[in-house]
Amino acid sequence: MSLPHLDTPVAVGVDWGTTHRRGYALAANGRCLAEHADADGMLAARGRFEPSLDTLLQALNAASPQVRVLMSGMVGSAHGWVQAPYLNPEVPLRDLGQHLRRVPGTARRAEIVPGIALKTAGAVDVMRGEETQLLGAALLGHDDGWFLLPGTHSKWVRMAQGRVADFATFMTGELFDLLGRHGTLAAAAGADPTTAEMHHPAAFVQGLNNASDVALSRALFGCRARVVTGELPPEQARAYLSGLLIGAEWHELRRRGAGQLPASVTVIGAPHLAARHAEAAHAFGVTLHHLEPGQVYKTALAHLLTTSS
Repeated sequence: MSLPHLDTPVAVGVDWGTTHRRGYALAANGRCLAEHADADGMLAARGRFEPSLDTLLQALNAASPQVRVLMSGMVGSAHGWVQAPYLNPEVPLRDLGQHLRRVPGTARRAEIVPGIALKTAGAVDVMRGEETQLLGAALLGHDDGWFLLPGTHSKWVRMAQGRVADFATFMTGELFDLLGRHGTLAAAAGADPTTAEMHHPAAFVQGLNNASDVALSRALFGCRARVVTGELPPEQARAYLSGLLIGAEWHELRRRGAGQLPASVTVIGAPHLAARHAEAAHAFGVTLHHLEPGQVYKTALAHLLTTSS
């Protein structure tokens, strides 16, 4: 029996989110041969997941039926291709490979990594996709402490010995987009394209600090009030709004720490997503470590391929 050539893909991992996805083709020795990102996320691919996957595999030069596919993220949600039931946080991340959900009716071996659900007396929270990145982080030696995965829905996760001990989700990116484009805050900030994307660090830090003492909905109205009374220039409103929303995350983290922030936080995210959190960490005296999402995902993928039956 001949072994696969080291330039031939044997597996593909797909980080398949709500609006975007990224695929990685791996050789038999674990080397990444190709990457491809597109906007065919779960929402766009609904009703045509298999042909959408075939298109991705073609782009990765990995269309052979012998190529194994591992997918994580919203593709395994109730609105995705096949629902992969949530796991209890007590399951060690290194054991995720024992709980993969097979996609039926496909000509190839295609499986989905399950998410994790946290149910406590006061709250219910879920993650899909982040568990795979956290597995990669744990395999790279980062298996304790607080982790931040910023994005449309930011995740703050506390890991303990390679298990998810606690986590909280914040709709920060989604709220920033909605409030910045619709409603009274958008009208107060104006829509001048030459200033809309300019960052104002002082206004951002002001928002960070003002998110601590009042309900977020009141603080958000305060952004509009500051503009209409002349306390805040309209061109600085988006930076202030960003500070309020990101500040709400950090102040919640402080509350979870009985009034104290952790000395360090590890962020798993692209630089443009982590940039504002880096400013917040500096303002609050917290050391921020960075892990590149592609690196942790590929590390997790190689582990899942070797630990699943």
